[in-house]
Amino acid sequence: MMIRQFITGDEIALFRVFFSAVHKIASRDYTAEQVNAWAPADIDQQLWAAHMRNLRPFVVEIDKEIVGYADLQPYGYIDHFFVSGAYARQGVGTLLMKRIHEEARRLGLKQLTSNVSKTAEPFFIRQGFEVVERKSPVLRGVVLQNAFMRKILDV
Repeated sequence: MMIRQFITGDEIALFRVFFSAVHKIASRDYTAEQVNAWAPADIDQQLWAAHMRNLRPFVVEIDKEIVGYADLQPYGYIDHFFVSGAYARQGVGTLLMKRIHEEARRLGLKQLTSNVSKTAEPFFIRQGFEVVERKSPVLRGVVLQNAFMRKILDV
């Protein structure tokens, strides 16, 4: 298992990870309607690719297959944090979170924040995050539940 920086050309593989994470893992905590609103199969691939190039995530590979990715924005916000359904609970998320913390130290950040799904919330709690606020965002006309979480970092 290795972690590296995003490179142009990763976009489609990252979509596969995202789609798998939502449809295979998050589907335990969300309805089919919510899952399909969150990760539709017919997503605009050009918009997706532009968003990934903007996020510039860290990417985890196993045997040259992309199995997870996560980003850290310069102000400490984690926008995407996804592990393929086929690789859940195999250390991919832990490796990504470790890399995020290393980058946060490098940037001198005082805290990390993220809007976290019900499915990912226990993992984020184990990583030292706390729930700040419960939210109900609407995505493609469907209400989903998540939590805004924060971790204060040792400076």
